Amino acid sequence: MPDEPDEIDDTATARAGSLRVSDDRALAAFRAECAALSEAVSGLTEADWNLPTRCAPWTVRDLLGHVSVVIDWLPAMLDAPAPAEAEISAVEYYRPDDRFSPRTNGTRIALARDRAARSADGTAHAEDFAATWRRVAALCGVEPAGRAVRTRHGDAMLLSEFLRTRVVEVAVHGLDLADALGHEPWLTSAAGESVLELLLGPGHGAAADELGWSRPHFLRKATGREPLTAAESARVERLGIRWLALG
Repeated sequence: MPDEPDEIDDTATARAGSLRVSDDRALAAFRAECAALSEAVSGLTEADWNLPTRCAPWTVRDLLGHVSVVIDWLPAMLDAPAPAEAEISAVEYYRPDDRFSPRTNGTRIALARDRAARSADGTAHAEDFAATWRRVAALCGVEPAGRAVRTRHGDAMLLSEFLRTRVVEVAVHGLDLADALGHEPWLTSAAGESVLELLLGPGHGAAADELGWSRPHFLRKATGREPLTAAESARVERLGIRWLALG
């Protein structure tokens, strides 16, 4: 696993200058949700790691491997030259194109399994995830305000916007892992609000609250993990809620 310190060095962040408010919110949500996921998977048994998830064909072990992979894109992105300006937002990142094709999905499945296979056992796998997200959080924390990055799909976007997409990955797949393990969801308030804003846009929280759903329940409905009933679909339509297509 990466040779990283157990704790994030926040003094480095102070030396480099703090992130903008929007950047800081994205990084704070990322840190909080990753820490919650790390705690949830620590101490799992080997039987737990081999449980199936709704993200077939992945097991719990494979799905955490996927989350590690999609977080671990960031170091190389930060090492690369920064684009002159951002061209797309986090919402536009999820546009339907080749990134959701069968070929890309096959690569995604293989990369997750390869990452999971790197660890000798579940404990090492959990430690690899923890080291990965801590390294990424530390690297992002020292970047200047308004830093742009280029994704592996060629998108030029603000680092803060790309971090929002990583919060989606950790939060939504955290729900998948909790359900597979039979655990109560550990979704943090920071991540829940971040994903809600991404799905619905600013100012839609009140409409979402009218549904009376918890944030985990809302995210399951919004991402198709739980089907909407006819009555729920009618209420969503009446409230003017439009889901973001996540592939």
